[in-house]
Amino acid sequence: MTFTTLTTTTVLDVVVPVYNEERGLGSCVRKLHADLTQTFPYTFRITIANNASTDGTRAVADELARELSGVAAVHLAEKGRGRALKAVWTASDAAVLAYMDVDLSTDLAALAPLVASLISGHSDLAIGSRLARGARVVRGPKREFISRCYNLILRGALATRFTDAQCGFKAIRADVARRLLPHVEDTGWFFDTELLVLAERAGARIHEVPVDWVDDPDSRVDIVSTAVADLKGVARVARGLVTGRIPIGELRVQLGREPLEPQTPGVPAGLFKQLVRFAAVGVISTVAYLLLFVVLRGALGAQGANLVALLITAIANTAANRRFTFGVRGRRGAGRHQFEGLIVFGLGLALTSGSLALLHLFSAPGGPAELVAVVGANLLATVLRFLLLRNWVFRPRRAAEAAG
Repeated sequence: MTFTTLTTTTVLDVVVPVYNEERGLGSCVRKLHADLTQTFPYTFRITIANNASTDGTRAVADELARELSGVAAVHLAEKGRGRALKAVWTASDAAVLAYMDVDLSTDLAALAPLVASLISGHSDLAIGSRLARGARVVRGPKREFISRCYNLILRGALATRFTDAQCGFKAIRADVARRLLPHVEDTGWFFDTELLVLAERAGARIHEVPVDWVDDPDSRVDIVSTAVADLKGVARVARGLVTGRIPIGELRVQLGREPLEPQTPGVPAGLFKQLVRFAAVGVISTVAYLLLFVVLRGALGAQGANLVALLITAIANTAANRRFTFGVRGRRGAGRHQFEGLIVFGLGLALTSGSLALLHLFSAPGGPAELVAVVGANLLATVLRFLLLRNWVFRPRRAAEAAG
């Protein structure tokens, strides 16, 4: 890693990670520099983090560093947004560390409130949110759906409370970053999520700023490969939290937070009993689903039978789990629970329908392979369903309110 950098101490270091951005880099940095010069009352640095670009990005970054006061360029030999942020933040002398995407999809008006909460000591980490109340977002339905599904998965699998994990607009106090960064393993797009999960579990105060955000139609992010990598990251972090490999207790002590209440490592209170009851309900639901699928297959086809069977059993499954697994009784909140249960159903439908579509690409419809595919996908959907029901739909605090 090579630096064309500054030696003066700064209050804010805004990192702009780039890969092959020679065309848009100049206008982005000049706009950001002008905005900070006019509106930010403290010393600042803009650090261009060029991670292994193969075009003329390096030359543009170095020219900007020579041209503009308070701009630095960092060149890394390996690709990866997370790798670039970790390297620059670790080496920075600034009190507050931030980053934003080079396309400036987020309105810069949100930068001041993002940083102010950290300078004042109110928060440890601040994130721009496209899903918080007050945010104004312009983007296509596919990206909107993927973003909301991803954050639902985070809430279910990792019990997160923040609303938007991957908006490219974040800031963190340097002293907090020094504690957390050594434990963040991802070097790509999942870096944000992993940092946020560790921060939240360690008791860091996270401030969310609703942002105005316009989707970049020329974005080079590969949605499919990024989604797969993110899901792998979720599984890895979940495993680390359950096994204790991620030292949350130690991090809480380092950040001066109260220790967690003693409990069996990796086993939340009531989890075993809930798993047993959920499994019992799940077995009954799966049998009912398979019977319905077989009965309806001839009249509706595989996809139609899958949709109807899954919808019927999903409604019954949500009602049964509401009462027997998570102990929520009474009518209060039942409608909301069923609505959220249908969202979870949608994710299950995507898994099972996707498995059928994939199977039919390589073999003719029908036969035992089709049943194996839907059973396997349904089992995966069941695991996801439990996580979402436990940590989102029937989350203890919400369940108590519903039980009223």
